[in-house]
This record gives sequence, C-alpha cells and structure tokens, in this order.
Amino acid sequence: MKPKDIAAYVFLAITWGLSFLVLLKVVHAFGWIGAVTLRSLLAGITLLLLAVATRRRLDFSAGWSHFAVVGATTVAAQLIGLSYATPRIGTAMAAILVAAIPLFSMIIGQLWGLERITVRGLAGLLLGAAGIIILVGFPAVPVTTSFALGCAASLFSSFSAAFGSNYANRHLRSAGSLELTSAAFLFGGLMTLPLLLAVPVPAMPRAIDFLYLVILACVMSAMTYVVYFRLVASIGATRTISVEFAVTVIAVLVGTVMLGESLTIVQGFGAVAIIAGCVLVLDPFPRRVKAAALPSASPLV
Repeated sequence: MKPKDIAAYVFLAITWGLSFLVLLKVVHAFGWIGAVTLRSLLAGITLLLLAVATRRRLDFSAGWSHFAVVGATTVAAQLIGLSYATPRIGTAMAAILVAAIPLFSMIIGQLWGLERITVRGLAGLLLGAAGIIILVGFPAVPVTTSFALGCAASLFSSFSAAFGSNYANRHLRSAGSLELTSAAFLFGGLMTLPLLLAVPVPAMPRAIDFLYLVILACVMSAMTYVVYFRLVASIGATRTISVEFAVTVIAVLVGTVMLGESLTIVQGFGAVAIIAGCVLVLDPFPRRVKAAALPSASPLV
C-alpha cells in the first residue's frame, strides 16, 4: 500500500477502535435511542454540507426506497443494537462480536447469489461461529438477562450491518459513496426519531456531552466513512474491510486498560477464533503469483 493508504488504514483502525469509548459516554448522556438518532442525523447533515462545500452534485436517482432499506439496516438497526449492547456487555465483547460482520455477510451473499462459498470461506464461517459460541457461552461476568439481551443485540447489530451492505451491493451499485452514506444516515436518524418518545433523553446533557456527540457523529461516523470509501477505491473492498481486525484489537485494549473490563482465557480463545474465521473468509492478504501468470501483479481482491 502507498503511504497515504497506510495512513488512512491506521486512522480508521484507531478512530473506530476508540469510538466504542466515546459511544459509551454518548449513550450515558443521551440514552441509547438518543445516541443513535442524534448521531445519525448529525452525520448525515455533515455529509450533505461536505457535498455543498466541495460543490459535489448528489444523485439519488437509484431510488429512495433502496436508500431507506440501507438506512434502516446499516444505520438504524446496527446502531440501535450496538448502542444498546455496549453498556451491557462492555466495549471488548461488543467489539469482538462486531468482527463477526464478515461472517454474516458471507452467508447472506451466498443465499442471494452475490458470491460463491469456497472451502476456505466455509472453514472460516465454522471457525467464527464456534468463536461466537465460546465468547457468549463462557463470559467473564455473571450471565444475567441484561447480559444475554446485550449479546443478542450485538449479534443483531452485526447481522443488520451485513444485510444492509449486501443489499446496497445488490441494488445500489450505481450510487456514489457520498450519496449512499448521507442518505443512509439521514434515513436511519429519521426512522429512530419517533422512538425518543419511548426512550427519551434521560437528563439535560452537559456541554462536554455535546462535544462527545459531535466527535462521534462528525469524525467517527461521517469523516471515517469518506476515508473508508476512498480506501476501498484505492486498495479494494476486501483489504479495506480487514481493518475490522485492528479495530477489534484496539477496542479490546481500550476496554481492558481504560475501563477495567475483563475477558476469560476461554473467551480469549473465542475472540481469536472469530478473528481467524474472518481472516479465512476475507483473505485480506492475497498470495503473490508469478509475474508470467499475472503481468500486472495486481492483488487478488
């Protein structure tokens, strides 16, 4: 990768890894519905302002219904599950379960005929599934109703993200990344807005809480997605999505070092199994081939 690609990769890993810590603070101040709604709307508006500032003409002719489905899954459902789960199971557990997104994505892609499963991919899927069972089945904390619901919400979040990504790949290939991301955030925020009546903001947030919200929405959501899609265009989707492995490691370190969270040795094996399974599924480090067979020497992504 070029130096600018490496810098973008590291930026995504660190920013998304730290986002779990900021998410905890935002959820505590605004509630888990408020965190999703305000984060999504602010991120969507930020991207629209970015388009105006760069004089980018947005094209939503691909169909509002398709954008709405992506917003409902990759934004509303994913962020609701993540915001609900993280305070209940901890940043480390939540981050590890988020790493299961590629596993769900492969299953959905296979069912929809978007990709063909390989022996390597099947092995990764089975290894990742075993890791999830180990991680959830042998927790470092007592298994309470809240913990169980948190794990279920985290897995639902990962499934929703995988579903939305495959849906976009199937129906919105012609849409630009800025159009797709801004519309998804705005639709997601509008869909969760009525839920504030059932789960209102618990109290008047402090000034520092609004700062955390701005950082989470504008930097850790809007800006990172712009960097992410540029990196996809530069090094390919498969190699780019492998950043989730580094995100998981950083989030686990943040949870254990800064928040005093703990993982059992058995859970450690489960986490390794999930990440190893995703590596098998994604194959982010393609093998080199002889120049005679592939003159361009381009990576297989």
